[in-house]
Amino acid sequence: MHPTVFKISKEQLNKEVAPFAIGDSVKVHTKVVEGEKERIQIFAGVVIARKGTGINQTFTVRRISYGEGVERVFPLFSPRIDRIEVERKSKARRSKLYYLRKRDNMVV
Repeated sequence: MHPTVFKISKEQLNKEVAPFAIGDSVKVHTKVVEGEKERIQIFAGVVIARKGTGINQTFTVRRISYGEGVERVFPLFSPRIDRIEVERKSKARRSKLYYLRKRDNMVV
């Protein structure tokens, strides 16, 4: 990695991140800019995947909204993320919980 890129990515990695794992229920507080105003919007759901390393690390959160499954991918060290709040810890036996996509469709 180029020294300049390494230095910039190291500065971004200094952000404190709540320890969470796959299967945990989390609330992600994101900063949303509307015109000149900025507000915090909460996206709550289950973490179904984490991928990448270092500054490129992302995680996917899934929730059910009005009967439809909604997934959102967040960069872990994004300046748009205000904080990550762990609601409930869970133990998962897999590193990716993509099977939850099919289970949500079967519920009537």
